[in-house]
Amino acid sequence: MLLCGPSGSGKSMVAARCGLPVLRLDDFYKEGDDPTLPLVAGSSDIDWDHPGSWDADAAVEAITRLCTTGSTTVPVYDLARSARTGERPLHLGRAPLFVAEGIFAAEIVERCRELGVLADALCLSRGPVTTFRRRFLRDLKEGRKSVPFLLRRGWRLMRAERSIIARQVALGAHPCGRDEALGRLAAAAAAGRQARTRTAA
Repeated sequence: MLLCGPSGSGKSMVAARCGLPVLRLDDFYKEGDDPTLPLVAGSSDIDWDHPGSWDADAAVEAITRLCTTGSTTVPVYDLARSARTGERPLHLGRAPLFVAEGIFAAEIVERCRELGVLADALCLSRGPVTTFRRRFLRDLKEGRKSVPFLLRRGWRLMRAERSIIARQVALGAHPCGRDEALGRLAAAAAAGRQARTRTAA
């Protein structure tokens, strides 16, 4: 299950509440000294909201490995330091599926579909003002970046939110709110358990 949406739209909260294993796609960001990182037009700020700031190949590899073996090793990324700080194991156990959540999840919808590992793709939307407030308070509390950077980024993303969602939907994600997303996740999990039971029988 791929779960995307603008930064601050509630992806992590939905993923945590659904009760399924979670692969944090933000852990596949490139490191801050990577020369291929894109910049915000007309600025010296790194554009962390551009897909070019993210390692899609590594994310797809981890998703594929989880689907085929049930476990993988994923990076641990410190957003405040813009750096990978280690690795951790991720095991699915007996879960029928897992959630891969992050702002770039829609970028790999087609690749996951072609590989036969996609159950569903959802795009969360809560409205630009609500998203701006939640994103700013979260990032400030977690000390992700400096306050001026967070304000510049927040204003830019608030103005661009509708186009961000439109792009993610065009890439194959279904637009929905929190409750619908939780419902679709629960339904997919139930279907996965039933399929496993039939196979075992």
